[in-house]
This record gives sequence, C-alpha cells and structure tokens, in this order.
Amino acid sequence: MADNTEKNKESGISQEHTIRVEKAERMRAAGIEPWPPFKPINATCKDVLDEFYDDKESRTYEVAGRVLTLREHGKTIFAHIQDSTARLQIYIRQNDLGEKEFKQFSDYVDIGDIIWCKGTSFRTRMGEVTLKVSSVVLLSKSLHPLPEKFHGIADVEIKYRQRYLDLISNPESRERFQKRAAIIKEMRTFLDTHDFVEVETPMLQPIPGGAVARPFVTHHNALNMDLYLRIAPELYLKRMVIAGFERVYEIGRVFRNEGISTKHNPEFTMMEAYAAHLDYHYAMDFVEKMLRSIVSNVCDSMHIPYDTYTLNFESSFNRMTMQEAVAHYAKCSVDDLKEDHIDALIKKYKVKIEKGKDTWGYKLNALFEELVEPHLIQPTFITQFPIAVSPLAKRNSENPLIADRYELFIAGMELSNGFNELNDPFDQAERFKEQSQARSGGDIEAHYYDEDYILALEHALPPTVGIGVGIDRLTMLLTNTTSIKDVILFPTLKKKE
Repeated sequence: MADNTEKNKESGISQEHTIRVEKAERMRAAGIEPWPPFKPINATCKDVLDEFYDDKESRTYEVAGRVLTLREHGKTIFAHIQDSTARLQIYIRQNDLGEKEFKQFSDYVDIGDIIWCKGTSFRTRMGEVTLKVSSVVLLSKSLHPLPEKFHGIADVEIKYRQRYLDLISNPESRERFQKRAAIIKEMRTFLDTHDFVEVETPMLQPIPGGAVARPFVTHHNALNMDLYLRIAPELYLKRMVIAGFERVYEIGRVFRNEGISTKHNPEFTMMEAYAAHLDYHYAMDFVEKMLRSIVSNVCDSMHIPYDTYTLNFESSFNRMTMQEAVAHYAKCSVDDLKEDHIDALIKKYKVKIEKGKDTWGYKLNALFEELVEPHLIQPTFITQFPIAVSPLAKRNSENPLIADRYELFIAGMELSNGFNELNDPFDQAERFKEQSQARSGGDIEAHYYDEDYILALEHALPPTVGIGVGIDRLTMLLTNTTSIKDVILFPTLKKKE
C-alpha cells in the first residue's frame, strides 16, 4: 500500500486520501482488516427507530451503515450512520465498549466508513432515539471523505459523474430515484392488470426502426456485420402482435444519437405497449387512466407542483387536433392552415423549414412545434398529425394526409405518443421507400427500408394501436425536476479532460 500512497501524492490526490490510506496500513500492521468479511445484521436503522417505545425494554440490535457524522467528547462518541432505510444516531462509551475497542474506533473510523454495531435503543435527553453500542466493527474503510455540500457548478460535475456521492449525501436525490422506481412499478402493475404481457426485444438490431432518429452503430466481429442500438422496440413488438400476442409491452432503454439537453439524453427509458383490435381513442383513455393511477399511488396529491406550475391530473385531459391548436395559438382560422394559405403563416412567424421538408404536413408540424408546444402546460392530447411526420401510423380513412395519431403534452414536453398502426404492407413499403430516398438525400434521421418487417406485415397485423410513454420525463414531472440528468442515475456526459 506504500506504493499506492506515493502514486496518489504524484497525481495530486487529496491529503485526506493519503491520511486514510496510511490509517489502513496501520490497521493491517496491527492485525485489523480494513475490509473484513461481512457480519450478519438483524435489523435496519428504520427498524430501530420504528420499534422504539419509551416504556418498553429494547431488544438487542445488530445493524450496519455508513458513518455520516462523528462527535467525540473524551470517553464518549456520538455518530450518525445511514443504511438504505434511514439515518440513526449511535452512542459509544469507553465503559461499554472497553478501552481497546474504543481506542480502535477513535483512531481508525472516519466519516464515510461503513460499520457494524450491536446495541440497544434509548432516547437521549434531546429526544432522539439512539443506539447504545456494546460492540462495533469496521466493515469497509472509505479512502475518501464525503462531500459536504452540493452547491455550485463544480459540485454539479461531482453530482453527475459520481452519483454514488450524491445519493449518499443528498436525501432528495435518494427520494427522487425511489419515486422513479415506484412509478415504474405502478406502470407495470397497471399494464399487467389490463392483460398486457411483458416481453423483451433486441437492443442490438440489424436495421434500426420504430422512430425517426439517428442511431448508434457498432460492429459484431464474429458475424462481421454492423448492428445498431435500438431507437425503439416498436417493430419487434408489432411482430409479437402478428404472432398472436395481442397485448404486449416492454419497459427498457432506447438509444438515439442526438443532442443533449434538459429534456434529452442519448440513452433513455421508454414504455411501449401494443393492443390489437383497439384504436388511438382507446389509447388516449388508457394513458389518461394509467397516469392518474400512477399519480394517485405515488404522489401525495393529484395536483403536482412542477417548476412554476401546478399540474392538474384530477380533471379530464384536454384534447385538440393539431390544426385546432395551431389556429388557436397563431390567432387564425383552420382555413388559414390549408395548403394554399399556410406559407403566409410560415412567413409571418418566421418559422424555419428544413431543406427537403417543404410539404404541407412538415409545415403544419413546424408551426405546431414553434407556436404551440411551449404553451401546452396542463395535460393535453394533440391529435390528427400529418402523415408526413408519421411514417408508421395508419392514414385517416377520411383524410389521407392525416394520421390517426395522438401525442400527450405536459409542461411543454411530449410525454406520450400513440397511433393506429399501419398494417397495409404495400403502404408501409412505399413509405419506407420515401424514407430511404430521404436518407439518400442527406436526412440522417429518416427510416431505413426494413424488408424483414414488410415480410412480417404480409402475414397480417390485426388492427392495432401502439402507445409509448417516456419514463424519464414522467419522473421529471412527478418529482418537480427540470433536468433529465437529475432523474437518470448515470446520465451521458462529455468525457472529462
């Protein structure tokens, strides 16, 4: 370990780290192992707190936790330890522990170490339930001190790059990720009770599909072929519906080679579900009920604070067509959005149109994104998207330029997307060709032509609706968190220089 100390000094590692490494060396020299085998426990910190009664004799507890505070007063020590359930004060006296064991604790244990304690509970004069320790063992020596605070730009770097320190030191972060787990659990329970079957589909795909996005590419050496991290599980889940699994879902990671923002991370979590013999009107009702159920079971109220807003999950969600929404916020009539009038609005509001995307559908969608999305604060379903921006959705039977599709917006963010699935193999093949031509023209997000999926469609996909929900964004909304980095345990970060 002496060699490690020299290397640490050369690399500029903190003096505190050097001191702790030297302590570990002294422990081993004294025959004390800094990282011994485990010791069994019979309780959690929360058990000690919950089971305490002033008029009842305490049982003997054996608990383990990380040391968060240490206060030594002569022959007594007060400390706080924390496990996954709670924070607990412990009280150590030399008279109870013995001079040798007390000195070892005083000499070798630091904040951040993990210790095992045996003792009984009592209430101090300050009213705090405390464990009176009769025996203590160091289970794992921490060679670095815990951070004191998480404030300022430098600390944000630590918060994301060393998430474990954030979770140790910040109760709000721990609660946020516990709530995330509860959200996923409630969603899974809701889907299971509505007869959906959970399945798993490939994350490595020979052709990326199911969304308009740029994929990550990798190479399989043994097969000597490129593979893509999935941008969505959609096309494989619809293969399952073709196979006769009429209600399926998957909760898992998807990957999109796109920019990073407060709402976007290249790796994120989606729930996708597919139900045969139902349509997007059912899907909207289903998503509304599911979100209400999640909020009811996970949150304290149906009125959720988010940023400067209060989101109302109690009332029925708003519903508007895309044309109605654009007309409302552009202060025009729906007639002004027709193909021969829409350019005037594009010019008036100085909306940029990407090269090669100058059709009516793309223009309407561009107006929507610019003028409408930021104003959709309360839960709002937008329906009747242009077919041009819906390459996998079924056309409306009365208007072939419109898809039978919805998107749910809350707090200006898209949270859910769903549509009647395109099950006409000829129409799908034609749209894949259009997307493929767009790729050849430089659109790196356009869909690939997927011949195997067309073959699957030729075996008959029943009328089916698909539903997608962003888990990370839902967690943001229900934990009043405005950055997606704060709800992803290990967000994607630029390599540290």
